[in-house]
Amino acid sequence: MNPSFEVLPRDLSPYRAGNVDVDYVHRFDSGRAGPHVLVNALTHGNEFCGMVAACHLLDTGVRPLKGTLTVSFANVAAYESFDTERPFDSRQLVHNLNRIWSAEQLDGPQDSPELRRARDLRSVVDAADHVLDIHSTSQPVQPFWVYPKFERNGVAALAIGQPAVHLVMPQGLGSGTPLIQHGRLGLADGTGVAMVAECGQHFLRASSDLATAVALDFLAHFGLIERDAPKAPRAPQQRFELLQTCMVTHADFRFARPLIGFETFAAGELIATQGPDEIRAPCDQCTVLMPTREPIIGREAVYLARPMA
Repeated sequence: MNPSFEVLPRDLSPYRAGNVDVDYVHRFDSGRAGPHVLVNALTHGNEFCGMVAACHLLDTGVRPLKGTLTVSFANVAAYESFDTERPFDSRQLVHNLNRIWSAEQLDGPQDSPELRRARDLRSVVDAADHVLDIHSTSQPVQPFWVYPKFERNGVAALAIGQPAVHLVMPQGLGSGTPLIQHGRLGLADGTGVAMVAECGQHFLRASSDLATAVALDFLAHFGLIERDAPKAPRAPQQRFELLQTCMVTHADFRFARPLIGFETFAAGELIATQGPDEIRAPCDQCTVLMPTREPIIGREAVYLARPMA
């Protein structure tokens, strides 16, 4: 059964002609010293909240008081393939654009719409000091940050305050190289804050509202814009550490019970089976995130995490 659609695609052709010789990329230099911040949308074609946030920044004329602001729409080709009858198919055309940001992939011999787009966007990402990559989830779960376990990322996420949940990656994602781990952004001794904001279910208006708020908060955190302090206190922060990324390796993949995300399991409890193999919780209070809606061999099945003190 398909979800309800509170947000649908809009025509992005007016945004195609950017100003950095890369389609759908817009850069605004204040002329004053300051950081270069990239706000990236549509890494996946059906994650509309980022599109709404990016359009808001452009349509309302947000400009940096200092430094440089870049706004990009990433996988527009996948976005333009969206069909309400198959709303999850436009996540990607061939490759997952958020798993191919290694030098091996970008400089390698393979070809696809996503690889071509990543190669075009490489200079855009490399030019930025800080990156906000806006995403959403297939299930209606609480929004959360995702970022490598570097102090610079945690400090920024905690200061921004929303989303209030954090998925922290000590060893990276484990299933490819996401945009936020590209180059120096993915190095412990590198520079720059780079984070994903998972803003809620793909097609909900609340997800788009949060994505817009987070984009503005991110820019305000680095001093590019002024933003009023929140009227209500921020929610208590909750952090999870990524333990394992489980991949689908067998056509007969089944979860032990229905999951949407943030369910917990006791140590050793069965989470899923795939053919003769089992996925069991490696610890008490094992928390599952992003369980797959449709198991596809070679793609992620589920992330296993644990609460952090």
